[in-house]
Amino acid sequence: LVHELLYVALRLKAMAWLLLGRSELALQVFSNLIGRFEDGVYPRASRAHLHAQAGRYPAALKDYDVLLRQHPDEARHWFNKGYVLASLGRWDDALLAFQRAAELSPEMDRAWYGQGLVLIRLQRFDEAIAALRRNTELQPMSPYGWYQLARAHVDRQQPDEALQIVRH
Repeated sequence: LVHELLYVALRLKAMAWLLLGRSELALQVFSNLIGRFEDGVYPRASRAHLHAQAGRYPAALKDYDVLLRQHPDEARHWFNKGYVLASLGRWDDALLAFQRAAELSPEMDRAWYGQGLVLIRLQRFDEAIAALRRNTELQPMSPYGWYQLARAHVDRQQPDEALQIVRH
């Protein structure tokens, strides 16, 4: 019981620091939680997120690698790892991570969007269009997928298709 109460108290402390805009102090608390409760998904995922938010991508990547060793079928960890890998310019690795996220959770629109962006970067426009079409099916009201879909058509020298998307 004492063990569980300590965990809850530290989580609340980290959340309080986040609410106060003190992410570095929250990061210290999450690191403390990881040190005391090694298998805790919440503190490790939170620490990884804070590292990524601060642009410390190698540190975030280490945490996501640990999370994925512990939970290899967790789509959100694959997506987040893909985001970090893309931020590092590791396009092929990012693509694999986004694809794995979409494979595990086909309704995760962000995974399809991430794939689309990376595929555009890799100049694999046909595949990018397919991924972005899936993203827009899942998230039809979001302008981001539509914009990138039109962009991919422009990159493919298909201005008429891009114009149709813009009109839509």
